[in-house]
Amino acid sequence: MLNERRRAVLAALVDEYVSTTQPVGSKVLVERHRLGCSPATVRAELAALEESGFLRQPHISAGRVPTDTGYRAFVDDVHERIGALGLSSEEVGSIHTAYDALERELPDVMRETSILLSRFTNYVAVVAAPALRRARIRRVSVVPLAERRALVVVVTDSGQVANRTLDLDVPVPESTLGEVERYLTAILEDKVGEQVVSIRDDASAHGDEFAHAMLQVLDEVVDCLKEADEDRVVTGGVAALLAQPELSDPGVARPLMELLEDGLTMLKVLSDVMHSGGVAVRIGHENPVSALGGMSFVASTYGSLDHTGVIGVIGPTRMDYPRAITTVRTVADTLTDVLG
Repeated sequence: MLNERRRAVLAALVDEYVSTTQPVGSKVLVERHRLGCSPATVRAELAALEESGFLRQPHISAGRVPTDTGYRAFVDDVHERIGALGLSSEEVGSIHTAYDALERELPDVMRETSILLSRFTNYVAVVAAPALRRARIRRVSVVPLAERRALVVVVTDSGQVANRTLDLDVPVPESTLGEVERYLTAILEDKVGEQVVSIRDDASAHGDEFAHAMLQVLDEVVDCLKEADEDRVVTGGVAALLAQPELSDPGVARPLMELLEDGLTMLKVLSDVMHSGGVAVRIGHENPVSALGGMSFVASTYGSLDHTGVIGVIGPTRMDYPRAITTVRTVADTLTDVLG
């Protein structure tokens, strides 16, 4: 545990480094921050913080910068007093207003969420829609496209829509596809993805034209849910993140860009947040994948118990944590209300 003075010195140094990107010396801290102690005392506290692993000195003649351990101590302190930090009341109001003007179609809400997160933080935003396998089905539509082709559309109670094109084994009349649509909507309504898989496993392809077509459509419904779950991550603000000086090194930027394009790996990163209460902050080496080793990830769940998604922002460890935490929390709370 840090005493009150060292916490104040560490917080001042983090604030200074976040805004300037330059190593911070004792003289700057004394001149720009009201620490209530002499320059000699500040130098002694900086040396003690470095010895304890909270700070490091890039060069002998340079000032100091925070380590992951230092950022963690700062963030844990910030969490205790976050209500007074981060966003102004006007900014919080503008987030609410942005959602008031939206239609309630989930893809539009997800896109707007990624835009808001990136705009208010200048970091890359990551938004994962609730898993379809846990959403309850409201309707299954089978739209004839050609003699042996149809579009299968699944609509859930969370407003998500997934679809796939089905190539039928044999020509099927539109009237039969209509019967299949009515039958599947009746037996699948209010079922979750796991139950749909169970129904499919118990179904038989033996029977007449209707039974065979029904089984093919049911296969597509199952695949539709699986495919949509693997492709439900939306990102935004990559250009803003690349403008950060830490991302000027291609060796740092490339692995991160590859991660953002890999929806399945990104979902695994997000899944860790699902088990955390409130806003989760992963700093540098605390992240589960190497591509985020020099990054920080601030994330939160949103939605209800049955329809839980994740939102977050990824930026350099030199992150404005109060603003990022408050933005993520405000957007998550607002998004929960919108989807509710």
